[in-house]
Amino acid sequence: MSKHVNKVTAAGLIVALGIIYGDIGTSPLYVFSEIINGKKIEPLLIIGGLSCIIWTLTLQTTIKYVALTLRADNRGEGGIFSLYTLVRRQKKWLVIPAMIGGAALLADGMITPPISVASAVEGMKNIPGLEKITEQTIILIILGILTFLFFMQQFGTASIGKMFGPIMLIWFMMLAVLGLSHISDEWGILKAFNPYYAIDILVTYPKGFWLLGAVFLCTTGAEALYSDLGHTGRANIRYTWVFVKICLILNYLGQGAWLLHNEGKIYATSDLLKKIPGAVAMKNPFFEVMPEWFLVTGIIIATAAAIIASQALISGSFTLISEAIRLNLWPKMKIIYPTEAKGQLFIPGINTLLFAGCVGIVLYFQTSSAMGAAYGLAITLCMLATTILFSNYMISRRVKPVLIYLFLSVFLTIEISFLIANLDKFPHGGYVTLIVGGALFAVMYVWYRARKIKNRYVEFVRLEEYIPKLEELSNDVTVPKYATHLVYLTSANNPKEIEHKIIYSILSGKPKRADIYWFVHVDTLDDPYTSEYSVEHIIPNDIIRVEFRLGFRIAPRINLMFKKVVEDLVANREVNVTSRYESQQRNNVTGDFQFVVMEKFLSQDNELPFFEKLIMRLYFWVKEVSLSEEKGFGLEQSKVQVEKFPLIVAPVSKLKLTRIYTDEEEEDYAS
Repeated sequence: MSKHVNKVTAAGLIVALGIIYGDIGTSPLYVFSEIINGKKIEPLLIIGGLSCIIWTLTLQTTIKYVALTLRADNRGEGGIFSLYTLVRRQKKWLVIPAMIGGAALLADGMITPPISVASAVEGMKNIPGLEKITEQTIILIILGILTFLFFMQQFGTASIGKMFGPIMLIWFMMLAVLGLSHISDEWGILKAFNPYYAIDILVTYPKGFWLLGAVFLCTTGAEALYSDLGHTGRANIRYTWVFVKICLILNYLGQGAWLLHNEGKIYATSDLLKKIPGAVAMKNPFFEVMPEWFLVTGIIIATAAAIIASQALISGSFTLISEAIRLNLWPKMKIIYPTEAKGQLFIPGINTLLFAGCVGIVLYFQTSSAMGAAYGLAITLCMLATTILFSNYMISRRVKPVLIYLFLSVFLTIEISFLIANLDKFPHGGYVTLIVGGALFAVMYVWYRARKIKNRYVEFVRLEEYIPKLEELSNDVTVPKYATHLVYLTSANNPKEIEHKIIYSILSGKPKRADIYWFVHVDTLDDPYTSEYSVEHIIPNDIIRVEFRLGFRIAPRINLMFKKVVEDLVANREVNVTSRYESQQRNNVTGDFQFVVMEKFLSQDNELPFFEKLIMRLYFWVKEVSLSEEKGFGLEQSKVQVEKFPLIVAPVSKLKLTRIYTDEEEEDYAS
């Protein structure tokens, strides 16, 4: 376990504020606006709604995530895929909730930046002289901020990331001060701490249960607390959460008191304004609790906080995809490391995908209130997935069954209630996030299922049976030398085995003679940051197997890693890499290294069930647009030969073919 998991430092606390609470920390910008939209302001709505917020933050965020789920760290790392690696050997089907959770988090990464930035920028309407600013202008400003944010991803956040903590500290202190300044408007708002009012609004208020869809927005960033465990450590998250929760609740109390002070009014967004008699244009309670002289400063701070929230979701998406690639749940993609900072990576393909999704959501929904109608549906699925995986983690840790059932009954009840309430958002835009999340899940499922189908075909043979033939070929000077060092990537977990296709590639047809044959295998471990290797000299200076044992968060940069292994072996005098050509040997020239990558294509000679045939066709279609094998293993700077061979997973068993005899042949047979 990492030493920093339970270590509390001032720097760690500031970093935690900067990168963990962006999403949940900016929720006061839009939660109350969603609750009151089109409804008459009355004590039951405001006190009951606020009570739901307080107890959601307590049960869902504090107890489930901060107190319980943070315990499930994988060598100090957290997140849906880290949790999956801790339990994946228990039951094979657990990969399904892991994929659902990962897809939902990615879908969330497309809507959090637009809704956070839009909610902040829309506050400009409250500034005197800017009341009539057009929606088109606001949309252009939002798109400008998002474009700049995504453009900057390629340079990393190592330098500006240091500013995130202090800015978010200012943001949370601002939330607390603004809330405190308005609680005295209506002291009755303090009754919201009593859970009776939360139950009362759900039971007695007209369509009260469906308000949970709006209430849920206050805890959408809870999953980020767990995902960012490795960046700051458990203790820093727990200490900062106490401060953050106090600031959030104080702000919600202030907004609630301001609303009670305006009892009887009906605030509605433009789409509901004409439909509700007596309704007035929506006033966002968050900006209404600000003094007029502070508005400009407040909006600037809110916009900065929204940008930081967006950055956290984008960085989290990069990490999520890199983990999925290593766990064979996502196609290989180009990964760039813009800085030397731990965990800093940039995936251009995902950056483009998220940017396109964010722009599409802004143009489609146009206002933060419309986005709020779609927000939250996907992330409830992620929380349900985490609940299922964590309950299995509890089983693996031999927690008492009664406590496991208590955990499941409490949080499945809460999250299924949120899911049902959020389904009310489906026709109002929730279908967008479900379609996006569904498409992302489909990619993961196709990639995972196709690999299982392919594994039926891979044929392994005993390497020892072919060692004499390989030695004989290596010493046969009548065969033109293919390379001094011939390196094959093998998927054989057993060091005594090798794929039949590799042996066929070396020995059959035009044989590939080499001085040394290298077989390289990469084993992905459940530990996140393990990076080690072992070497087996099957035949010294002739056949060598290198085994890389890499954690699921370590990029397989095989070119650099293999070079380091060779350097170590040469330094230890375990291998001679000098060219065997006499002229080059006299000058001590290092021999050439030729990598061979075996790439499969789907053969027409297959009899697969319809569903599996569909899976394989989708797999190879996705493979066409994903990163090639050599680039996926970081071999693009090496000399690589790609050999394609047909993938026959279900060979045709019954081939109808009738022979036709000539008259002469029939006469011969007759005689």
